Amino acid sequence: MNQRITIIDFVEKYTRQFSSHVFLREKVNGEWQTTSFEQTRQQAHVIGAGLMALGLKKGDKVALLSEGRNLWVIGELGILYAGGVNVPLSIKLEEGNDLIFRLSHSDARFVMVSKQQLPKVRKIIDQLPAIEKVIVFDSVDDLRDNEILMSDIISQGKQFLSKHEQEFTARYKSIGPDDYANISYTSGTTADPKGILLTHRNYTANVEQAHSVIGVDVDDVMLIILPLDHCFAHVAGFYTMMSYGGSIATVPTGKTPMATLRNIPIAIREVRPHVMLSVPALARNFKSNIENGVKQKGKFIQWLYNYALQFNISYYKEYWNAGSDGQAWKKPFVRLFDSLIFKSVRNGLGGRMKFFVGGGALLDIELQRYYNAIGIPMFQGYGLSEATPIICANAPGHAIFGSSGKIVKPLDIKICDEDGKKVPFGTRGEIVIRGENVMAGYWKNQKSTAETIIDGWLHTGDMGYITTQHPEYLYVTGRFKALLISANGEKYSPEGFEDSLTDGSKYISQVVLHNNQNPYTIVLIVPDKDALREWAKNKGLDPATQEGKREMLGKIQAEINEYRKGGKHAGMFPEAWLPTAVAVLPEAFTEQNHLVNSTMKIVRGKVEDYFRDRIEYAYTDEGKDLYNEKNMQAL
Repeated sequence: MNQRITIIDFVEKYTRQFSSHVFLREKVNGEWQTTSFEQTRQQAHVIGAGLMALGLKKGDKVALLSEGRNLWVIGELGILYAGGVNVPLSIKLEEGNDLIFRLSHSDARFVMVSKQQLPKVRKIIDQLPAIEKVIVFDSVDDLRDNEILMSDIISQGKQFLSKHEQEFTARYKSIGPDDYANISYTSGTTADPKGILLTHRNYTANVEQAHSVIGVDVDDVMLIILPLDHCFAHVAGFYTMMSYGGSIATVPTGKTPMATLRNIPIAIREVRPHVMLSVPALARNFKSNIENGVKQKGKFIQWLYNYALQFNISYYKEYWNAGSDGQAWKKPFVRLFDSLIFKSVRNGLGGRMKFFVGGGALLDIELQRYYNAIGIPMFQGYGLSEATPIICANAPGHAIFGSSGKIVKPLDIKICDEDGKKVPFGTRGEIVIRGENVMAGYWKNQKSTAETIIDGWLHTGDMGYITTQHPEYLYVTGRFKALLISANGEKYSPEGFEDSLTDGSKYISQVVLHNNQNPYTIVLIVPDKDALREWAKNKGLDPATQEGKREMLGKIQAEINEYRKGGKHAGMFPEAWLPTAVAVLPEAFTEQNHLVNSTMKIVRGKVEDYFRDRIEYAYTDEGKDLYNEKNMQAL
């Protein structure tokens, strides 16, 4: 694959190469159904032809708002075959300004929508005069004048192909590598969201780049948990799996977001995937569920599990150096523990899992060590939508835990200081890349495009470094442009500490460090109240009493103090940036309060606004005291 091929060329090639193999898996009416590569292409042709019959012209925009399902994938392919541009939208968006802005700004003519998301579109359609038709995936009893069922599009597509197949073929063959495939919107946490223009070649180039760092076997099954509107699910998910002859399955949609979350473990057991796309937040949930299951089996099993876990971690180290430093003698015991304990743990995740692909960029090394110890490595990767998105990834056979992964090839990369000058190996700076996966720009936003892509180089806004020891690997350490700033003007990226604290402490669920030219740094803590209460009870205290709450606050402080001189993590982070004051919060960061985004990443600016009073309080003499009234009330 060295030509500048389109997504259409790509799909035509691999759906024919693996024609009889299963590509899509979906649960319908309680039963998992399969769709072959050949059927996928045929269905995409029919939908593409149906869109042409509806009047879609080359370059027209079609928004897509749906939960993950087969029609999401085939619907997008249909848009692309007809020469259209997909505008994928997150189902987390509300029907107000978030959706209106994207649908209006993108110039969408049509909207594809699931029955569950249809009410959102109906509430705002009067404010969107450019939308000509709403294409509804599912049957509805009260279809409106401006709505059409996907089944009717399919019927029209079959008729169109029977009479105008040459016209349809000419349309998709007219698409070039630099034609737009997607307008993918950013979350818009600080201003109006930006529409990232991704071309056909952006996608096919990034799949080729992905092949340089990661691979799967023919007929391997991937369960995609992440939203399909993000290009990570596109490239690392269905396009990469298509190129290897693998298949993808989506989590069945529940009637509520919580019901869908409850379907994830069921889907894992039923699909028995070989690989999953995940994010650290989901991986931590899986880990918590595993540990709760072990705990229920009694104290001896729990002790044996913990002993074996620590033993395996000490053997595997950072993956690339497993068994080194005289640890080779442990290998027979590692195998024994695996057969006695961890095999049954893996059975809870389907029993066939080879590895996770983690989309989080930061150094959640404890989580990686954990999953490697139980026999399901979680390989860290890094990317961003403007890079379509993969920039680097760890994978079986070439992983370094603590790194964000091996840099894809071909790709030019450099680390730059604030003046845009390249810095030496080992020095932190902004990650800057150049390659065919770099976006075409931001839709209708020349200013942001010019600020982000300079002389062909994409300035990611993320901070990282490359070492002389492993020059093919990138280490991402946080946001370059969202740094803490001390009173004396020094800057620091907080995310390494935040990740380390949540990964290393079972008593702390979420963390945000804060310092905006203040005299000292504070930390906002969302505690794991159940773990803290159990700890207090084991100390012979009632968690509801003042004494119990003081002990729980003391435990939180003790976990932070492990990073200070004399602690087990001493030296990991500069003492000057460790928090002086602790603000324990009464409420978690969730999608419901908009403090995490659709990939479960904490939105720092929104957290700081939401808890502004607690931040201000922490800079008072009373708030600086760990045992202040607000901290006590939060527990």
